[in-house]
Amino acid sequence: MDFKNFTKNYIKELNNLLLNLDLDEFDKFYGLIKNCKNKIYIIGNGGSAATASHMANDLSIGLKRKDKLTLHAISLADNIAINSAISNDIGYENIFYMQLKDILQAEDIVIAISCSGNSPNIIKAVKYAKEVNSTIVGLSGFDGGKLRELSDIKLHVKSNKGDYGLVEDIHLILNHILFSYLQKEK
Repeated sequence: MDFKNFTKNYIKELNNLLLNLDLDEFDKFYGLIKNCKNKIYIIGNGGSAATASHMANDLSIGLKRKDKLTLHAISLADNIAINSAISNDIGYENIFYMQLKDILQAEDIVIAISCSGNSPNIIKAVKYAKEVNSTIVGLSGFDGGKLRELSDIKLHVKSNKGDYGLVEDIHLILNHILFSYLQKEK
């Protein structure tokens, strides 16, 4: 297959996945964010860490500078010193859990982003969030993994295992849809 046909097929598959999203779950996510009065912690690895960072920017400073909504959104993937210290000293599976431990409140929101839904550091943090009764929004792909099972709001991209690019694209698109709507909302 040549590059042009590959591109057409990629766009077609991206469109199909978008059209099959559960918009009721996405609407729940919008309502949760719109009415949030507490902190929002966002976690993810690799490309999902980049999405977590982007989402924290859009939901916090992006909306605040437009005088639309003031949210306290934090990406726990952003501080390399903290993440490398935790990873080196007590294990990579603890990088998000240790940042949430003893500060996460029941009224807070944890947005967990994982294509597989099975990243040990994501699952450990989400299980802790469940223990303190925080609301968990899971952005997952493939079959959803453990994250889908543990999430209160399930933003799941049902895709083929290994379709990281497509899943990550959709997670970022969901962020942009939410941000675009919130900044235009009266």
